[in-house]
Amino acid sequence: MRILIYSRAFLPQVGGLELNVAQIAEQFVQRGHEVVVITTTPDNGSDGLRYPVFRNPGPFEFLRWMRWCEVFHHPNVSLRGFWPMLLVWRPWVVTHHSWYRRPDGRIAWRDRLKRFILRFAAGSIAVSKAIADDLATPSVVVNNAYRDKLFRILPRVDRSLDLVFLGRLVSDKGADILLEALRILADRGYRPGLTVVGEGPERPALEVQVRRLALADSVQFLGEKTGEELVRVLNQHKVLVAPSRYSEPFGIVALEGIACGCLVVGSEGGGLKDAIGHCGRTFPNGDSATLAKVLGALLRDPVTMAACLRGAPEHLSVHTGAHVMQRYIEVFESAARRGR
Repeated sequence: MRILIYSRAFLPQVGGLELNVAQIAEQFVQRGHEVVVITTTPDNGSDGLRYPVFRNPGPFEFLRWMRWCEVFHHPNVSLRGFWPMLLVWRPWVVTHHSWYRRPDGRIAWRDRLKRFILRFAAGSIAVSKAIADDLATPSVVVNNAYRDKLFRILPRVDRSLDLVFLGRLVSDKGADILLEALRILADRGYRPGLTVVGEGPERPALEVQVRRLALADSVQFLGEKTGEELVRVLNQHKVLVAPSRYSEPFGIVALEGIACGCLVVGSEGGGLKDAIGHCGRTFPNGDSATLAKVLGALLRDPVTMAACLRGAPEHLSVHTGAHVMQRYIEVFESAARRGR
C-alpha cells in the first residue's frame, strides 16, 4: 500500500501522539508498504527516518501526494488536513487518540464538525473503549502500542523504592492529587517514598506543595528522563501512579510501567483503565482520599501486588508494536479494497 499520513503533531516533538505516529509509520515501512508523512511540526534537521517527511508543504505538493496514495490516514481528525479530500478522494482512515470535545466536556462546533465528517471514513480506530463509546461512528478498538524493545525488566536492579510518577508536570496529570494522598498517609503514620519523573510548568508549585505538606523527606524530583535511564528508574520502583484528574484517552505510561515490573495505580475515568488491565488498581479521578487508601493497602500487601503482575506478559502481548500493527494493517487493507 501507498499510505499518506497527515499529522499536525510529529517528531521532533515528543509526546504520546508523536511517538505513536512515528512508530506506526516505521512499522508500515518494515512490512514493505510505502509511507509519506505530512506535518506542520518544524524540522530540527535530524529526521534520520526511513520514509519522507514533508513539513508545511504547499497546497499543490499536498495534492500531489494525495494523488499518489492509496490510503489517507489521520491520527485524530484534522479539519486543516481534510481539505484535499474535497478535490482528490481517497479511502480515509482515522485513528482517534483523544476526545472530540473541550476540556470542560463541551462539544463545540469544531468537535461537531469532526464527528460529522467521520461518517465518510473508510476505517475508524479508537485507542480505547471509552473513546469508541464517545463516537457515533462505529470504531474498531485497537489500544496503543508501547516501545516493547525498550521498556522491559532489567536483571540485577534492586526494586527497593515505593512510588514513581512519570509524566508532564501540568495540572491535568494530577501530581498534586498524589502529593495530597501522601499527606493523608503521613497523617496515618505511613510515609512511602515518591520519585517524580518529568518536567513542566507546575513543578515550582509542586515543590512548594511538598514543603507545605512536610513531605520533603519522602519526595524526590528527578526531572526528565528518557531511554535506558528511564527504564532503570522504573525498574527500581514497585508502583507507578498515574493520578490524572483528566480522563485520559488511553495511557501508554501504564504499559511502560508494567513492562518494567511496576504495578500501576491510575484514574479510572477514560481509557487509562484499558492500559492498566488487571495489572493494578484504579480510583475515581481527583479522589486523593481513595488513592491514599489504595496505595496504603497495596504497599502493605506484597502478595496481592505479585498476583496483579502475574498476568502482565499476557496483557502486554496485545500491546506490542507487531500485534497493534497487524490490527492496523487489517483496517487499512479493508479501506484500500473499498477504494478500488
